[in-house]
Amino acid sequence: MTIRVVIADDHRVVREGLCYLLGQEPDVEVAGEAGDGRQTVDVVAATRPDVLLLDLYMPEMDGHAVIAALHDTHRPAIVVLTSATDDEHLVRAMHAGATSYLLKTAPADDVIAAVRAAAAGTASLSPELLTRLTRALRRPPPPDPLEPLSPRERDVLRLIARGHSNRQIARDLTIGEQTVKTHVRSILTKLGLQDRVQAAIFALRHQADSCEHRP
Repeated sequence: MTIRVVIADDHRVVREGLCYLLGQEPDVEVAGEAGDGRQTVDVVAATRPDVLLLDLYMPEMDGHAVIAALHDTHRPAIVVLTSATDDEHLVRAMHAGATSYLLKTAPADDVIAAVRAAAAGTASLSPELLTRLTRALRRPPPPDPLEPLSPRERDVLRLIARGHSNRQIARDLTIGEQTVKTHVRSILTKLGLQDRVQAAIFALRHQADSCEHRP
């Protein structure tokens, strides 16, 4: 059985090297290449490979965005091959559904073995990365920076981040403008901020703008 692979990396020399490496294997066929994230999604949809060999650092869409975008299409087994050495990238990729995670310093034989293992439905991690992944998953989640705020204050902060005035916020939330002012003062006090500009920056930094209130 031939394993059909798409190679996604923004460096042509890397793609050419991987094409040559995999092309020497009798059971592997390079079905396509992509130099950025959007092209990767298109090539995968067009070629329907068994395995996607994916870099995380790419223009247009990074590798994490590519993994997320493949949820609703034909999704191949994903072997991440990257220079990203930190635990955050490792945990995020594996949690999103990557089958294997290799660093670009890995030996060529390890890359080929990971492709074959992924095609067979088997995960592949080096002992070092497996230890790091296990350790990272055992860590407690970071505290929610918005935890001090009430649900209504989170709603107000979300609208501040969108640039709404107190009057607009009052209209959107169907509350009085004076109540909005009270909420704004409370938000600034609880988060240790000086003004609405700092509040908006804080909200955007912590993605409060994208978090709708859930009762």
